[in-house]
Amino acid sequence: MTPDYLVTHSGGFHADELLSSVILTRLFPDARIVRSRAPEWITPGGDRIIYDVGGSFDAQAQIFDHHQRGAPLRDDGAPFSSFGLIWKHYGRDYLLAFGVPEAHVEALHAAFDTKFVLPIDLMDNGALSPSVAGPMAGLTLPSLLETLKPAFDEKDEGADDRAFHAALVIARAFVEAGISQRAAKLRAETLVLDAIAKAGEGRILELPMGMPFRPAILKAGADQLLFVVHPRDKDWCVTGIRRADDGFELRADLPAAWAGLTNADLEAASGVEGATFCHNGRFIAAARTREATLVMAELAVKEALSEGLRPAVG
Repeated sequence: MTPDYLVTHSGGFHADELLSSVILTRLFPDARIVRSRAPEWITPGGDRIIYDVGGSFDAQAQIFDHHQRGAPLRDDGAPFSSFGLIWKHYGRDYLLAFGVPEAHVEALHAAFDTKFVLPIDLMDNGALSPSVAGPMAGLTLPSLLETLKPAFDEKDEGADDRAFHAALVIARAFVEAGISQRAAKLRAETLVLDAIAKAGEGRILELPMGMPFRPAILKAGADQLLFVVHPRDKDWCVTGIRRADDGFELRADLPAAWAGLTNADLEAASGVEGATFCHNGRFIAAARTREATLVMAELAVKEALSEGLRPAVG
């Protein structure tokens, strides 16, 4: 059944029904959004999907509210908002419509739910306070979306609906960027795992281009890897691998003698013709050619091994 109407409540808006609307309008682009609390609109019918209003949850009847007594909970007891309910029931179809390969849909659906949808659910239900973000509390996505509401004394007819539709454009951008980023990470994982297999027990991982690599390294258990080499627009670079998701400590640093040097000074310090740059933080260096960059990586591995390695952290 293709709905003619996507029905949510009128008045002020929150992140959950905005983000639900992002999902539903991609799946049903010809359906009209109706913002109303009138009984004739928030009563289930075959021509509509109702969300964040209506006092009931029944996926078969296509009504997805979470404000009622006995509202649905996740398996771990965490509350759903309308966004979580819509994502649970329509998220996979959304991902396919977005162009995500079918083989990646389940992994991406789960990852987006955990990192993006769940925090919205918790915050909308008062189970998570924006205050946990400290000074950034006012810059959380739900807080920012709510700043797009009309001012209290903006009473002209249609102000709420105009603000809702303007906010919907912005909400869509965040959802689509979040999906695109996670989809790219899954594509990268395939390439990185292939490169890890080719590297064998070597300490240097060569990639065909810059891409997220640490998750695949962890997934493969490739604790022996110390540096990653890949081409950029006009040169090549060698970069370290962070030991943990938080912080910037590396499995191995580039040589201290290279720190902050460029061009001839770096060539002299490294003995590598074509070396062009080493960051003072010793986490990335560059050279003009692949061959020069691989030599730099091999020198960095040799020095790191001579100094003793730090254990990798998952």
